[in-house]
Amino acid sequence: MSNVSSRIVSSLFSLVALLVLVFFLTRLTGDPATLFLPVDATPEMIANFRELHGLNDPVLVQFGRYVWDVVHLDFGQSLTQARPAITVVFEAFTWTLQLAVITIVLVSLCAIVIGALAAFRPGGLFDRAVSVLSLIGASAPDFWIAIVAMILFAVNLGWVPTSGTGTAWHWILPIAVLFIRPFGLILQIVRGSMLQSFGSLYVKTARAKGVNNRAIIFVHTLRNAMLPVITVIGDQAAAMLNGAVIVETIFGFPGVGKLMIDSILNRDFNVILAAIMVTAVAIFLMNLLIDAAYALLDPRIRT
Repeated sequence: MSNVSSRIVSSLFSLVALLVLVFFLTRLTGDPATLFLPVDATPEMIANFRELHGLNDPVLVQFGRYVWDVVHLDFGQSLTQARPAITVVFEAFTWTLQLAVITIVLVSLCAIVIGALAAFRPGGLFDRAVSVLSLIGASAPDFWIAIVAMILFAVNLGWVPTSGTGTAWHWILPIAVLFIRPFGLILQIVRGSMLQSFGSLYVKTARAKGVNNRAIIFVHTLRNAMLPVITVIGDQAAAMLNGAVIVETIFGFPGVGKLMIDSILNRDFNVILAAIMVTAVAIFLMNLLIDAAYALLDPRIRT
């Protein structure tokens, strides 16, 4: 219980620090009035715009008003869409959450099964092939894979659409591109952790008792090898929740990563702050789930 409480307290401090940092950094990007209004806007139009959005107040006053609004879950209006910023962010975050959940589930299942089988006979043909492919996947940059995949499968072959979310075919390339790198990383961790577990006394005892290979791999060994694997899975899931910016931008996927890039370019401060805070809270909750998973896998952590 104390571990969970300390994690909650540290996460709250991190959220407060993030709120302060992002608020003041966004104010260094310039005056949004010069972006939204026409080039020939009169001084009266600029003054009215700044007064309407509270930009004439001192920065500290703006920050105090913002903190008060955040405490009441009010992030203000989007300057570009004239809608509540939190509504805009939740709509985009829903797309990113779906993409991240589907991808990380597929990655985890495939990496755990293949990594465990590869570690059972280290040095064999299957193990060597899996190791080479995983290293290539873990080293390949996402933007390069996304561009090559789009040119080859969407433009040249025409098998899948280039962008959008209308059908299941629109999801294939974003999921496939996001799949490759975390699959390589998680598979390597699974393989290494399983190799260490296979050398343990309880595995040797199970083999001496005549326990079949499937039970040794997936019952006796896998659970004890999962702690470092869960850490890596959590890191990769957090990266996806944080916005697969490159993949979402290339494939025109309406997720929170693309929204944040567009909002930064448009200096839509309210949407930027809302997106960052929502994403940070989601990562904070996911870290608590990882701690709970640790406790389920290793009873020693519960105490």
